[in-house]
Amino acid sequence: MAKYRQIFERLAEEMRNGTRPADSKLPSETELMHQFEASRGTVRKALDLLQENGYVRKHHGKGVFVLKRDQIEFQFNGIVSFSEVYASMLGRSIQTHVASFEEIEAPTWLAERMNLAAGTHVFRIERVRNFDGENVILDINYFVKDLVPGLTEEIAARSIYGYIEGELGLQISYAKRKIAAEDVTELDRKRLDLHDYEYVIVITNDTFLYEGQQFEYTESRHRLDKFQFSDVARR
Repeated sequence: MAKYRQIFERLAEEMRNGTRPADSKLPSETELMHQFEASRGTVRKALDLLQENGYVRKHHGKGVFVLKRDQIEFQFNGIVSFSEVYASMLGRSIQTHVASFEEIEAPTWLAERMNLAAGTHVFRIERVRNFDGENVILDINYFVKDLVPGLTEEIAARSIYGYIEGELGLQISYAKRKIAAEDVTELDRKRLDLHDYEYVIVITNDTFLYEGQQFEYTESRHRLDKFQFSDVARR
C-alpha cells in the first residue's frame, strides 16, 4: 500500500473511532511528516484524500479540521457499497433490511437496458436502509444470475459487492451513474418513512465487470434530508 494511503487509513480510522473527534484540528503538515516519517508531498496527498472522502475540511490560514459526519455521504468519483459508506459512520445506527428477494426473467425494459438475451434470469432485490430508526433509502437491485451465481437473501443483507469481490473473485470495474429528483411512488411510500416529502433523489447505476459485462442495474431512492452527494473536480 502506498505511503499516503497508509496515512489516510490511519487518520480516517482515528476519526471513525473517536480518537480524533469532530471539530478537532489535525497536527500541522510538519508534525504529520515527523509522525509518519513521510515527505510533505506524501502528507498532502493523504490530507487531500481525507478531504475528498468527507473526513476533513481545510481552512486557509487556520489548519485542517475533522468534520462531523451526521449525514450519509456518497462519493460520485468512486464505486462504493453501502456497507463501505457505513464503515465511516461509526456511532450511528444504520441497518439493512431485505424487503424482497426473487429470481425473475429479465423484463423487456431491463433486457434492453443491460443488453441481455431473451430469457436471462436476474435477481431482483429490494433493500431498505434504516438510518437512526427511520427508513430513508430504498435500493432496487437487479443482478444477472449467471454473472453473480449463488446470491442469497443472507448475502444481500450484508454486502453483495463484498461477496462478488471476496467470494466470487470478480473485479468490479466501472459504473455509469445518473442522479435525478423524482416524484414519490407508491413503493416509496410503502418502504420509506417519507413524512411530508413529495420527492426523492434517485441514483441509477449501470455497473460493469473488468471484462466489460454489465452485471448490475440499481436504482437507489433517497429521502431528501439525510444525504449529501459529493465529487471532486479538478482543472
